Amino acid sequence: MLAAVMDYFSSCWGPRSGAGHREKGSDAAGRQDGLLWYKDVGQLVTGEFSMAVVQANQLLEDQSQVESGSLSLADTGPQGTFVGVYDGHGGPETSRFINDHLFNHLRRFATEHKFMSTDVIRKAFQATEEGFLSLVSKEWSLKPQIASVGSCCLVGVICAGTLYVANLGDSRAVLGRLVKATGEVLAIQLSSEHNACYEEVRQELQSSHPDDPHIVVLKHNVWRVKGIIQISRSIGDVYLKKPEYNREPLHSKFRLRETFQRPILSSEPQITEHRIQPNDQFVIFASDGLWEHLSNKEAVDLVQSSPRNGIARRLVKAAMQEAAKKREMRYSDLKKIDRGVRRHFHDDITVVVVFMP
Repeated sequence: MLAAVMDYFSSCWGPRSGAGHREKGSDAAGRQDGLLWYKDVGQLVTGEFSMAVVQANQLLEDQSQVESGSLSLADTGPQGTFVGVYDGHGGPETSRFINDHLFNHLRRFATEHKFMSTDVIRKAFQATEEGFLSLVSKEWSLKPQIASVGSCCLVGVICAGTLYVANLGDSRAVLGRLVKATGEVLAIQLSSEHNACYEEVRQELQSSHPDDPHIVVLKHNVWRVKGIIQISRSIGDVYLKKPEYNREPLHSKFRLRETFQRPILSSEPQITEHRIQPNDQFVIFASDGLWEHLSNKEAVDLVQSSPRNGIARRLVKAAMQEAAKKREMRYSDLKKIDRGVRRHFHDDITVVVVFMP
């Protein structure tokens, strides 16, 4: 079973050598407890990290990676840490594709530019989107379903004292900053979420599609883009970006009645630069499965009040305990529910906590 789980998590934890080979410690593979996979502590060139993933879907749709060391293909290139959380939907293909390609694209563009920048990250996202579109084009005739698979994409890059956060979809990065005068830790959200439940996202969609009165639809009390999907930005979801893939033989539930002239969803990431301050303690990167059950403040307070070792696992457990409480059941009983059925209680949850040096 562990081998199967590790196939899902093509992640690496040790530093990369200059040639790009992965160097793994004896505990690099992490550990497993039922549907929970975790690595309680790992070393980075920029500090430490803790990571955990719990599966709920029949096939795990979350993918994630932590890379530390060289961020380019050149020995003299930038050094730092890369964190990726990829929350797939409709299947695991897109999140796996991002896990296999995005960091390599980032290293290639960082080599060309000779330093890290928002432009390097944006180009890496664009190349990943174009690569997946090419895959859909190749597989369309035999596997049309792949046009309906997509993924949110949250990336953090720590390099030369700057934290870059790039996001598509509704995963979230939250910074914990210490207030020395009071000992309190502030929860500062570093990413914006592209989900139609937010008024500003609906307004953005309506302004970019002024001729479509049904660009967002309230369906079963949930706002959805075209009545289908909640997120407005993603990698993949080609059926909502290229009209030639919104037709047979794609399943009818994905096909729109009318064609469209411009992409309905965007693959343009929102990228922020944050200069790391002395009081910045840690950053929590997580898929929306965590944030459905914990507020920013609850998550930050738990990290601050707990030992570093195993903190990602404790965050996942706290979210699952809340999920169980909402269904008036015991956490111990929730843990016994198998994947697939488990999705009725909570989503796949991925958490990476990165501590500043």
